[in-house]
Amino acid sequence: MAPHSDRNNTGGPTGMRVPEGARVLVARSPDRAGELVTALRRAGAEALLLPLIDFEQANDQHSLDVAFDALGAGAYTWLVISSVTTVQALEAKAAERGASLSNWLPGSILVATIGPATRRELESRGISVDLAPTGQQSGTGLLDIWPANQGSVLLPQADIADPRLRKGLEARGAAVQAVTAYNTVDYPADPRRALPAFPPAPPQATLSQGISPAGQDAPPTVLTTAEAKAEIGAGRLHAVVAASPSAARRIHADIGPLGTCRFVAIGRSTAAEAASLGLSVDAVAEEPTASGLVAAVVRSLDHQQPPPHPSAAEPSAKDTI
Repeated sequence: MAPHSDRNNTGGPTGMRVPEGARVLVARSPDRAGELVTALRRAGAEALLLPLIDFEQANDQHSLDVAFDALGAGAYTWLVISSVTTVQALEAKAAERGASLSNWLPGSILVATIGPATRRELESRGISVDLAPTGQQSGTGLLDIWPANQGSVLLPQADIADPRLRKGLEARGAAVQAVTAYNTVDYPADPRRALPAFPPAPPQATLSQGISPAGQDAPPTVLTTAEAKAEIGAGRLHAVVAASPSAARRIHADIGPLGTCRFVAIGRSTAAEAASLGLSVDAVAEEPTASGLVAAVVRSLDHQQPPPHPSAAEPSAKDTI
């Protein structure tokens, strides 16, 4: 096994290298995994994808429409956005009204968010972020810095969102209107109900959206659950990355047990969900970014020695199914 390198790989974590031959499974769809795939490759890993979850429009469009119109009319003091997918759902609502989200928001609104990816997405669309945790980048981190008695809050979320953020805001004196902005479903989403694609993003936002610049890298291999399970059983996958609690649940249900494959979580809530299912969590990203996840993968594999990449005489599961 080659030693870790100290050289800086442009665009990746400085000095971070995985052991030679490491193969990492990313439980995300191709349209959302580009930045992480690029960072893993620059750290020396072969990245493979396993799409497990997808997103559809909320079932209750009426409630979302009412809340969104109230938002545009200035009915709320704060808008709290906890994910890039929420931005996508709200941008779609604005497009239905012939506007962009930045133009729909009143000048009086204050915007809070969680995590650097969501902040970048908002700022790339001309939306200023007024409050975001800099330490623990999670709902708990936001609650730690939330000012007391700050008026009304619109909280658009996934249908399976943890209620603790809403309850925590209410405990701090906020009048919270929580509304389902999108549904989390098994991959792939029903094309008739899939969230509309984002409008074209500015060039500087391309990587933060998870879209690799054209021609930068070859598309990663996308596995089915059967193929991923076979690869894990053969010891040919060395780490799997989960970017949400729902992804952790699907990893456990669809491709467990993981054997020697290391489980890497994007944050504490994902790690807690995995642990509750009996999965051994080998590393948790210190920040929910591509660099943070790569650093966690490196830590998880630090004492593991992956075997050589399967040769032509030993085809992978992809080749045999």
